[in-house]
Amino acid sequence: MKKVILLAVCMIVAFSLVYAGSFQYVGVNKCKMCHKGEKKGMVFEKWEKSSHAKAFETLKSKGEDKNPKCLECHVTGFNAGGYKEGEANALDFVNVQCEACHGPGSEYKNMSVMKDKKLAIEKGLVMPTEAVCKKCHNEKSPTFKGFNFKECSAKIDHTIKK
Repeated sequence: MKKVILLAVCMIVAFSLVYAGSFQYVGVNKCKMCHKGEKKGMVFEKWEKSSHAKAFETLKSKGEDKNPKCLECHVTGFNAGGYKEGEANALDFVNVQCEACHGPGSEYKNMSVMKDKKLAIEKGLVMPTEAVCKKCHNEKSPTFKGFNFKECSAKIDHTIKK
């Protein structure tokens, strides 16, 4: 069973890496339009209160807001069509936003696509796994103190209950 799960995770990550180049980052403000308010599960509001929403400010407070090694994890889409130092729209991608975990949203952002989970995944939506989180939450980080996927994902859970 574990081998099947591991294989599925690897396939999802590989799929997202292969197709990520054709998808574009749109920024949290596009996501907010459909994921804000009680009827939408307070997803945006939960993110706003999280440490992910303050990741860039953490860098600034330490004077590391221009350090490429830090920016890779503290902004969204660093030099991959999202955050790019000095670009006019750079502020649209500061912090660890939706697309940092769910992939660039240009093709899945429309409600008609999002209502069909399979189609949304085909259009680039990533359902975060432990491997996705560990791209940043790993020993390379100078503040790494271990990472328990189950505990950490429960803290940021924003599953819309129906």
